Amino acid sequence: RGPVLHIVVVGFHHKKGCQVEFSYPPLKPGEGHDSHSLPEEWKYLPFLALPDGAHNYQEDTVFFHLPPRCGDQTTVYGVSCYRQIEAKALKVRQADITRETVQKSVCVLCQLPLYGLLQAKLQLITHAYFEEKDFSQISILKELYDHMNSSLGSTLLEGSQVYLGLSPRDLVLHFRHKVLILFKLILLEKKVLFYISPVNRLVGALMTVLSLFPGMIEHGLTDCSQYRPRKSISEDAGLQENTPRVDDYVSVSAADTSNTNSGRGKGGRNMAGNHSLEGQKANTPFSQSEKTYNGSQSSNGAVQRLKVPSRASPASSESDWETLDPSILEDSNLKEGERENTASEQAEDLPSKGVSSESLPITVQPQANTGHTVFVPGLISGLEEDQYGMPLAIFTKGYLCLPYMALQQHHLLSDVTVRGFVAGATNILFRQQKHLSDAIVEIEDAHVQIHDPELRKILNPTTADLRFADYLVKHVTENRDDVFLDGTGWEGGDEWIRAQFSAYLHALLAAVLQPDNEKTLSDFGTAFVAAWKNTHNYRVWNSNKHPALAEVNSSHPFQGQYSVSDVKLRLSHSVQNSERGKKIGNVMVSTSRNVVQTGKAVGQSVGGAFTSAKSAMSSWFSTFTQSAQSLGD
Repeated sequence: RGPVLHIVVVGFHHKKGCQVEFSYPPLKPGEGHDSHSLPEEWKYLPFLALPDGAHNYQEDTVFFHLPPRCGDQTTVYGVSCYRQIEAKALKVRQADITRETVQKSVCVLCQLPLYGLLQAKLQLITHAYFEEKDFSQISILKELYDHMNSSLGSTLLEGSQVYLGLSPRDLVLHFRHKVLILFKLILLEKKVLFYISPVNRLVGALMTVLSLFPGMIEHGLTDCSQYRPRKSISEDAGLQENTPRVDDYVSVSAADTSNTNSGRGKGGRNMAGNHSLEGQKANTPFSQSEKTYNGSQSSNGAVQRLKVPSRASPASSESDWETLDPSILEDSNLKEGERENTASEQAEDLPSKGVSSESLPITVQPQANTGHTVFVPGLISGLEEDQYGMPLAIFTKGYLCLPYMALQQHHLLSDVTVRGFVAGATNILFRQQKHLSDAIVEIEDAHVQIHDPELRKILNPTTADLRFADYLVKHVTENRDDVFLDGTGWEGGDEWIRAQFSAYLHALLAAVLQPDNEKTLSDFGTAFVAAWKNTHNYRVWNSNKHPALAEVNSSHPFQGQYSVSDVKLRLSHSVQNSERGKKIGNVMVSTSRNVVQTGKAVGQSVGGAFTSAKSAMSSWFSTFTQSAQSLGD
């Protein structure tokens, strides 16, 4: 079958609320196309496709993620186009239409993250479907299903079409230097909530931030919606939690976990005991080579075994999520043929060759430069990775990516099985409950509200980071309209911005690998790097070798001596982010408005504005003076 799983129509019923009115093929085998019943895993589908507050807009677009159904392993990507039409304009009006307007969404459920491309096709079909003014005419939806499955393929992930509609250029213009703060927030796997209405602006900004991470949109979201409604947890999952089998353990050498366990006190709780390789083979019907692809023998023959938590169990503690990804045990993550054979050969060779305890397994081999990036299955992350280990395994093991969250999903923010999230919401109730998130991103005002003072210190940009952000902003804000019109623009364009963030991340990874790297890492932020090394994505990445990073310059792209321009940058950053700075900015704006007026009013207003500006400036500088005196004392 093709990448498109279903075409679904969701409508708003005046008594029943949001409900599925049509699905092709049927969502549940054996049901009719007009069945309202839903698979348990997709019970939130109607509320995601027809967003909260949709009646305030004539049309809207939603990107959303659904958990995989039984037997499937990857995220289901949803794109929904919403419209409303006056009931009196319909040619055929059903008996249950009692309101003045009819609200419906047409959505596509797909196995490929082609958000913008699906949106472009779906908007045309939704427009045509509404123009019929007869919602019983469903032939156009069946044709859409056939057309999409014949025209869409996984090869589209290799080109630029995967980024259609996602503009980093607009993101930098709006958030300016704060884009880097958003980037680092997600690297730290914090609970980040984006907020704005309507939904199309929300999902566009959120997914554009994710597109700054190399390979993230294409291959990094396959495990980003592993959640289930509470009542859908089966008894089998509970039994598996209580009586662990040999399948539930991942064999990893002591060297593999030496870096992952350093710096966290809870690491000891993940250990299920040490067993000799001989004992393991004698007590289990499976040999190490058959059960693990990355198990390397340590110098004394001991192997550490990490317990893999059940994803569905609500009783899993936070420390359970710190284990390595169980995907290395799943043959489905390896492609048929040569790759599977190669992986098994590597696993069989490791114990026989007696790999030293200092070495780490190389799970991603360097690829020849053939003009496009080559992705191969990562044996630990479970994701398709390039030669640098990208995408990072951020959205795995209970860290969710939900571009749009319905109010019915609110419980996920405090679910014990959810260790973090990057989520979008339009309902103000999400924003008001600040204790459920680490940061709230108000897109309208380009404001990033970080609740924890310690986290604010960690994310405070270094001088080199400010140079990097300023470099981006200057290139984007320069007037290059004539260059972009003829299609030859590169600097300041969307692809250029993604390339800058890719270079930044590669430099950070290369710097971490260097010995005596304290000075280099200080350019990225010593506190930030220390916090990042405790994240799941870093531990997974660091458990592999990535020889291609040896060719990357292991220093911050904007390292250098402190200068006067850096003082200006720091002052500008402080003014834009402090409350006093915002007051000064408002005063200056009111001054500029008053200057253009004429007559006596100009003199009075300008005088008042300047007096206000003078008092604000003097108050601001007096604070600096007092701070300096206290430091001197």
